[in-house]
Amino acid sequence: METLPIKFYGTTWCGDCRRAKAIFAEMQVPYVWIDIDQNPQAAAFVKQVNRGLRRVPTIIFPDGTILVEPDSESLRAKLRNFQPK
Repeated sequence: METLPIKFYGTTWCGDCRRAKAIFAEMQVPYVWIDIDQNPQAAAFVKQVNRGLRRVPTIIFPDGTILVEPDSESLRAKLRNFQPK
């Protein structure tokens, strides 16, 4: 059974995005990167789920849950479910 990818909406200049990317790498969890500066539809989606604000990182998980600007521990706790077995 193939699972949907984790979608990571962010920007290249965002410090929190860089920190979150490092945690994904450290935990070896794959994701799909979507740069909202390069993708107007993605930017509109981020604004839609964040009540009109461009808040990044916005991370969408296959189960439909969303983390917005998560702190390191919250992100690590969520990603533990997605680590390779």
